[in-house]
Amino acid sequence: MIVTVIGLGTFGAKTATRLFEKGAEVIAIDSDQELVDKIKDRVTHAICVDVTEEKAIRSTNISDVDVAIVAIGDDIKMSILAVAMLRKLGVGKIIARATNKLHEHVLNEIGASEIVKVEEEMGEIVASKIVAPHVLQRYNFAAGYSIVEIRLGKKYEGKTLVESQIRQHYSLNIVGLQKRVPYITEEGKSAFKVEINDSPLPMDVIEADDIVVLVGSEENFNKLFAELAES
Repeated sequence: MIVTVIGLGTFGAKTATRLFEKGAEVIAIDSDQELVDKIKDRVTHAICVDVTEEKAIRSTNISDVDVAIVAIGDDIKMSILAVAMLRKLGVGKIIARATNKLHEHVLNEIGASEIVKVEEEMGEIVASKIVAPHVLQRYNFAAGYSIVEIRLGKKYEGKTLVESQIRQHYSLNIVGLQKRVPYITEEGKSAFKVEINDSPLPMDVIEADDIVVLVGSEENFNKLFAELAES
């Protein structure tokens, strides 16, 4: 997969380097040479170019990428012009960062394929950590629905999935268990390894250190979180 990331501020640089670490071919673009120099050794290609200059951006073969991410956040005008240019050059999928509702509306109107609302999502993460500190990770994959990695605490320790009645009480589905399994190293020392059970069975037991992966609606997660907070 070839991905270009336009705008190498904190959000853009992190996105570009993580994509590269995950095996994508990443073209990082910014008009600030200093930002380009900072990232050049952590992506496939880093290019200093103004994305609003059509001739210059065409020279990067940007129309050949699978996905373009417009990560510009502090300059709304530049963000909008970048998306418009990508649409003109025929880029198929454009993911753009929006910083407010009006920005989001304009990006949708000019053809962005997907909008990322970083500030709102960060607010959701911070709020979740305060309200539900037992939640380790939370991924929103559709409107009102999430995948959550959680430690369920003493109330569920030693219970099988059937005995937990999480599905019956909260309409949440357990789709994975991550366990810390003790073992002896070749040197004779005690250690732990992580084992992932991605097809948990009804009689699998939830241990104290298990990370449980749940899927369901925000409304049903909130019911579970409220109960865990009381226990």
